[in-house]
Amino acid sequence: MKTIAGFDRIGEENAFAVLARAGELAATGKDIINLGIGQPDFPTPPNIVEAAIKALRDGQHGYTPATGILPLREAVAADLHRRFNAEVNPDNVIVVPGGKVTMFSAILMFGEPGADILYPDPGFPIYRSMIEFTGARPVPVPIREENGFGFSAEETLSLITPETRLLIVNSPANPCGGVTPKAEVDKLVAGLAAHPHVAILSDEIYDQMLYDGEKHVTLLDYPEIRDRLILLNGWSKTYAMTGWRLGYSVWPDGLYDKVRKLAVNAWSCVNAPAQFAALEALTGPQDAVGEMLAEFDIRRRLVVDGLNALPGVSCITPKGAFYAFPNVSETGWKAKPLASALLEEMGVATIGGPDFGILGEGYIRLSYANSAENISRALERMDGFLSRTG
Repeated sequence: MKTIAGFDRIGEENAFAVLARAGELAATGKDIINLGIGQPDFPTPPNIVEAAIKALRDGQHGYTPATGILPLREAVAADLHRRFNAEVNPDNVIVVPGGKVTMFSAILMFGEPGADILYPDPGFPIYRSMIEFTGARPVPVPIREENGFGFSAEETLSLITPETRLLIVNSPANPCGGVTPKAEVDKLVAGLAAHPHVAILSDEIYDQMLYDGEKHVTLLDYPEIRDRLILLNGWSKTYAMTGWRLGYSVWPDGLYDKVRKLAVNAWSCVNAPAQFAALEALTGPQDAVGEMLAEFDIRRRLVVDGLNALPGVSCITPKGAFYAFPNVSETGWKAKPLASALLEEMGVATIGGPDFGILGEGYIRLSYANSAENISRALERMDGFLSRTG
């Protein structure tokens, strides 16, 4: 059998490979502390779970519109207006089975041989994987420690060419936890005026996970790019709903029907009970969101202090998401062998920086979406390992 070349170019999200290996080791009796996967360790809030159960009992078992049920799309629009004063038409919202689907749809829409797509590096690995699948040329936008792991508008704009079709931005960012300042976003948007042929995919999935008084800067705030802006967001991180597979995106008028048709062809619709759970998440009590964020903040401080006490390790304080991206270049280890050794020998699962891009060497990612007790235990094990091998 002969498959198309694109399938030979598909990469992976190595966090799932690390999760699988951690599971194998745990099955042999090894005590594993998983700081690899980006998944809140909190249960989905009970009111959200009950909304799904009620939907099932009420007979919500069938297809829904491919774009999502109207009350949910209206709730998304209302939530964006409440939080950012953004005007969003529910008819521009599509509900999708997870955040990756919006990436897939946007990159598939613009990627082909001869096209350039810009993406953050280090960044979420699926960006590059899907760009390469389409045959487009992946152009990394450097995300540098000296910039607080935010993007540089000047550097980003300098990479745009007549072949550039799509620019992907992500703030707050995975894997680095960086938050790009508003002044830098302003410069980027101003510079994009000279490049009207470039669409923008803004991945804002961590928009409610900010610390130290940071305010989220949404690209919805810039009317001058709304006709070419695709916004990615969802429920997985904010409401601890990773396994529910729920995301949404906001599309400009010129692209919405294209993604609607893709939905009809690819996934038909998101399962009905999950949509009613998502509706409750947006319209019900928001106390759990604040409680989870407060706990993440405690863990953030714990992990940063602990990492900076390790031999050969330095870590700037992340301002968003729930990841730390420590610099391990002074340990004497390359990043991926270090991550592998920490898992195999010490039972601490982390992700090597190169799994997030060519500029990730010298770093590893730790998710602090785990308990403070487990984080402390992991740091003790890492200290023992690096003191012995550094």
